[in-house]
Amino acid sequence: HVQLVESGGGSVQAGGSLRLSCAASGSMYSRLCMGWFRQAPGKEREGVALLDADDTTTEYADSVKGRFTLSRDDAKKFLYLQMDNLAPDDTAMYYCAAVGGGCTDGYLAKWPAFGYWGQGTQVTVS
Repeated sequence: HVQLVESGGGSVQAGGSLRLSCAASGSMYSRLCMGWFRQAPGKEREGVALLDADDTTTEYADSVKGRFTLSRDDAKKFLYLQMDNLAPDDTAMYYCAAVGGGCTDGYLAKWPAFGYWGQGTQVTVS
């Protein structure tokens, strides 16, 4: 069983930065594909970034490439999303998610495949 708890959301002005954190617990941590998804009011949930279980493969949505950076601290079991140059379109509830095994091709677009989810943290950019 895996539990995920997000933190770090908030309100910032356009051009600002935030760092989201996801604390993971559970014995499966080392075998998880982990990432961040977001959902704005009235919109579909979308993938933001994924990191493979072996930390060798990272995938980003086109809309955040060059602005967001995903990283993981395996010793402390944290997943981080550094978000720079934020824009109003980045406003959404951000969710940390995980699934056992590697990040299969196309997983960024397949949020239902992820079995473990945090409660979400709100990011508002004005």
